[in-house]
Amino acid sequence: QVQLVESGGGLVQPGGSRRLSCAASGSIFSIYAMGWYRQAPGKQRELVATITSGGSTNYADSVKGRFTISRDNAKNTVSLQMNSLKPEDTAVYYCNADLWGVGTMARMDYWGQGTQVTVSS
Repeated sequence: QVQLVESGGGLVQPGGSRRLSCAASGSIFSIYAMGWYRQAPGKQRELVATITSGGSTNYADSVKGRFTISRDNAKNTVSLQMNSLKPEDTAVYYCNADLWGVGTMARMDYWGQGTQVTVSS
C-alpha cells in the first residue's frame, strides 16, 4: 500500500502565493517521478508540473514562471510553490507519484486525495 497525503490548500487572493506539499509513504521501493495535477469544475484533470528523481522538471505553459516544483528524494516529498496566483488557477490540486512498489516489477501511478486551492478576492 502506498499513500500520498497533500497539504497546503486554501483561499488566496489574486496575486498571492501558496505552497502545496505532498508526502508519499508505504511500501515504496523507488519513486521515478512526482508531480501535481489539477482539475477545475467542469474541466478535465490537467498536468501542472512534474519532477523526476534526477531533477528534470516539466511545467504546463499556463504556470511557467509562476510555479516552482521541488522534491526531496530522501523524504519522498514534493512541493509546489505557487506565486502570482490567478483566479483561473482555482482547482483541486492532486499529487501524483510514479513509482515502483516493494516487490513489484512495473511502475504504477498513485494519487493523493486532492486539496482545494481557491484564488479569489
